[in-house]
Amino acid sequence: MAGPLAGIKVVELGVWVAGPAAAGILGDWGADVIKIEPPQGDPSRVFRKMLGSEMPNNPVFELDNRSKSGVVIDLTTDDGPGLARELIAEADVFVTNIRSAALERLGLDYESLHELFPNLIYAQITGYGREGTEANRPGFDIAAYWAYSGLAHLLTQPGGDPPFQRGGMGDHATGLATAGAVSAALLHREKTGVGQLVSTSLTRMGAYQIGFDLNIALMWGVTLDTPLREGARNPTANNYLCKDDKRLWIVGIDMERHWAPLTRAVGHPEWAEDERWSSIMNRAVNARELIAELDAIFLTKTRDEWADIFADEPELFWAPVNSLEDLIADPQFTAAGGLVEVPDGAATSTMVASPADFSETPWQPRSSAPELGANTREVLRQLGKSDAEIDAFIASGTVAEAGEATD
Repeated sequence: MAGPLAGIKVVELGVWVAGPAAAGILGDWGADVIKIEPPQGDPSRVFRKMLGSEMPNNPVFELDNRSKSGVVIDLTTDDGPGLARELIAEADVFVTNIRSAALERLGLDYESLHELFPNLIYAQITGYGREGTEANRPGFDIAAYWAYSGLAHLLTQPGGDPPFQRGGMGDHATGLATAGAVSAALLHREKTGVGQLVSTSLTRMGAYQIGFDLNIALMWGVTLDTPLREGARNPTANNYLCKDDKRLWIVGIDMERHWAPLTRAVGHPEWAEDERWSSIMNRAVNARELIAELDAIFLTKTRDEWADIFADEPELFWAPVNSLEDLIADPQFTAAGGLVEVPDGAATSTMVASPADFSETPWQPRSSAPELGANTREVLRQLGKSDAEIDAFIASGTVAEAGEATD
């Protein structure tokens, strides 16, 4: 099960999450990915310690770096950038989320590499874009994706504090967009033989994810309110607490179609004719009263009991508000391909799957994430370097092998 990108070679110079995530998805899809790290390693290797765990593995790093080969090259040495260029010369794709100014200093910027390797697909992820006054501003996804793009503000309840995002949310979305863009660029190269720059930013991804709101602001000049749950203008598209302290979300987006099934499910079919709630407008005007009524009703049964009732109403759309434990235990999540087994020595580790499958070219992770410097000698041998040359690079500090680098 090689995946649709089998035979494609990728070199990644990525740190933290967005760049490694993009290359990791390409690796899931079958590409051979070589990850270049500094002697101290990709900073995301420290997530295990940051989270206060002494466990022998690193779930955060594993997710974005499985199925890769790992080499340590110190790009601050005289020979480091040249070795990186030799690796890139053998590649179809170069993926990076290093800031442009640093890439220029190393001679690894797009203009320099395109001149040397015109058929290379060069994929760069930035925080705020490649152009403009903020082009070299550092941009973790909490900053460029969550805060700067307007996303956090839109999710802030009136008078409240902005919510915190979960780790890597913007990075993973941006990584997926980059993997898709790389695939499109590879198709163009197949037709023309010409490589190109593929770029996106955490800010662009954040803006796209709130595209409904942003386009309304652009085209109508208005901003939609951020609703409070108790006063949401569409009570049939809201979340409700059940008797067992679990929540469910009613998804009555089509407010006419989904109203009658809800009234039947909660035991009040007469509400369909109730003047307070008989029209979309009346339900919006009297939303607080209706939500309070529904709150009281949903508290009378457990979520599983409501699920049994909803099963008799196929036009009532809903979903459980799952915890992580709920999701992992749900057989539908497994059936949907949400989990994958990653080879880990003599056994496998269950991990989150990247979110796309291919019927004719199925993919499967080939290995867990490499130890720091695990494949340095092997990869340099593939470049035609002798063991003596490799030993000299190690002695000079240009490269490092596993056990010599600082993990």
